[in-house]
Amino acid sequence: MTGGPLAGLFLTLEGIDGSGKSTQARLLADALRAQGREVLLTREPGGSPGAEEIRRLVLTGDPGRWSAETEILLFTAARRDHLEKTIEPALARGAVVICDRFADSTRIYQGATRGDLRAKVDTLHDLMIGRDPDLTLILDMDPDAALSRGLARETDEDRFETFGLAFQQGVRRSFLDLAATYADRCVVVPAQGDPADVAARIAPIVQARL
Repeated sequence: MTGGPLAGLFLTLEGIDGSGKSTQARLLADALRAQGREVLLTREPGGSPGAEEIRRLVLTGDPGRWSAETEILLFTAARRDHLEKTIEPALARGAVVICDRFADSTRIYQGATRGDLRAKVDTLHDLMIGRDPDLTLILDMDPDAALSRGLARETDEDRFETFGLAFQQGVRRSFLDLAATYADRCVVVPAQGDPADVAARIAPIVQARL
């Protein structure tokens, strides 16, 4: 006798730039696949062809290229396409969706740290997205160390890193506040140390939700 299909799980990783989200997302995906789960590993902005085009617009170029209001619209447009084309079909199949950033990043980067726009972000999210993750892991580490790590990557997607240390410190505080507000789905994970050690902190949190 076999059981029914596994329920899907929508899991996101959040945190300041350079905190190791992409690395931990990959490690977690590998671990869950080894357990026999179907895993979709994706990212924001991006994750679908249309959203990847918008990613190039918002993560490259001059730091002052877009106003915070314009960024909110661009990120929401990318997120809607990502949700329709990638996330929802995978969840319907029973997959675990692991996303490197989601709506919480817009709440923080555009809604809380670049002006008092949080109410607009939340209103647009409710109208156009309408869902949050089942579990959000907020990787927390010292902003100075994270910023050094992020800039050391030397990619062309460093627009937010170039806003500087004070900006990243504000982002960290805002993420910790958000974790307290959404304590039912958010778990703060210390992100310092070897990636394997961080992965070991994450594993039991995810298994408890599965």
